[in-house]
Amino acid sequence: MSAFADRLGSDRLRQWLPLATLIILVILVGTLQPVFLQPATLLQLASDTAVLFILATGVTFVIMLGGIDLSIQSMASLASVVVALTVAPLGYGAFVLAIGLGLMAGLLSGIAHVRLKIPSFIATLAMGGVLYSTALVISRERSIMLPDIERSYQSWITGTIFGVPGVIVIGLVVLAVAHVLQAHTRFGRYSAAIGAGEPAAYASGVKVGRQKIFAFVLSGGFAALAGVVLAGRLASGSPTLAAELLLPSIAAVVVGGTAITGGVGSIWRTLVGALIISVVRIGMTFLGVNIFAQNIVFGVVLIAAVAITIDRSKIPIVK
Repeated sequence: MSAFADRLGSDRLRQWLPLATLIILVILVGTLQPVFLQPATLLQLASDTAVLFILATGVTFVIMLGGIDLSIQSMASLASVVVALTVAPLGYGAFVLAIGLGLMAGLLSGIAHVRLKIPSFIATLAMGGVLYSTALVISRERSIMLPDIERSYQSWITGTIFGVPGVIVIGLVVLAVAHVLQAHTRFGRYSAAIGAGEPAAYASGVKVGRQKIFAFVLSGGFAALAGVVLAGRLASGSPTLAAELLLPSIAAVVVGGTAITGGVGSIWRTLVGALIISVVRIGMTFLGVNIFAQNIVFGVVLIAAVAITIDRSKIPIVK
């Protein structure tokens, strides 16, 4: 009974620790730099978090299954290049094309993982290389700026809706859609079951392969959407536009409390994790930490978060 109580208390601690961490960080940074708590700064923080959250949302679906997607940053960069190259002739169709490519890339990654029995980190790492090389080729290894006349198509990203920046509204829509998918559909329930115990889920009649492929499709689609939003905010596309977002995205998922081994987690936890990463980033900026050194902190945070949230009963042998 005591062991059960200890485990229950530990689970509750893991559930509420990310939110408590976020509150403490906000208070700490706000105390050191009072300008951080000003409405304009908080709105900018939310806007910056939106892209990270969209990327992290997609990979959350894969991690919930016990997998990983290492191609999301390359997909986001490719999507930005596609938008920059095609928005003039296609208009809003450029966004549809970019997201469609993301869905297709996710489908191919899922098929490679499920049908060819390739580990997800290998399948998506290879797909990331393909996407990155494609972006380099079609962009001719350069950044592509959007002319002013073409930037009007980005107003749904760069403008405001009832005074709220469009990018925040997009993030909220993603939150709502992802929450419904995870909490109110068979896919969400099956994902948790597969992550908690794939053999048991398979024995229960769950189409495990189909669920995994759909998760990768979602990951690719959300990564492409993140690239579209980045292109709109920066008015450009580049093969390396999202190159620095892979580690923070995965860190956001795990720091939020989603177990890297799968089965435990939610989109709301990913939102909290993304906010933690953004507050840490802006806090380091206020304190004058070199931007290139920030990934060192994210790496340490990721290791610490995995150590806290990982279910070691699922990995009796660490390889």
